[in-house]
Amino acid sequence: MKYYRIVSLLMMLTFAVVGFIFLFHADGVLEFFNSVAASTGMKPSPVHGVDFYLILAAGYMYLVSLLAFMMFRHPDNPYFPLLLTNAKLASSVLSLCFFILHQPYLIYLTNCLADGLIGLLVLYFYFKLKKRQP
Repeated sequence: MKYYRIVSLLMMLTFAVVGFIFLFHADGVLEFFNSVAASTGMKPSPVHGVDFYLILAAGYMYLVSLLAFMMFRHPDNPYFPLLLTNAKLASSVLSLCFFILHQPYLIYLTNCLADGLIGLLVLYFYFKLKKRQP
């Protein structure tokens, strides 16, 4: 639990920055991943027509940023890491499903791995908090 608050604060800041990148540079993010995908032989994802999804992505990043901030502010409350774990693992599983069932886009695989690792880290913190509770 030594690093719980600092990791929570770092996640909150990272989620907020990523949310802004999604909101203001969505085409750039997709173009970057498409350039990496092209160099690995993977199919590029569509870059245009995602405006509505920018709202959803930015809203999601706001929520996970808020949850990480609440973990930082209230380090003894297990509900915030439980909620963040669910958000991140759901995103990871959905990304894996899209990678397998839709198209093997690099962005799907990258999100699966990134959110999966974050979700597992926060799940670890959740279980540590639950052990400390009476």
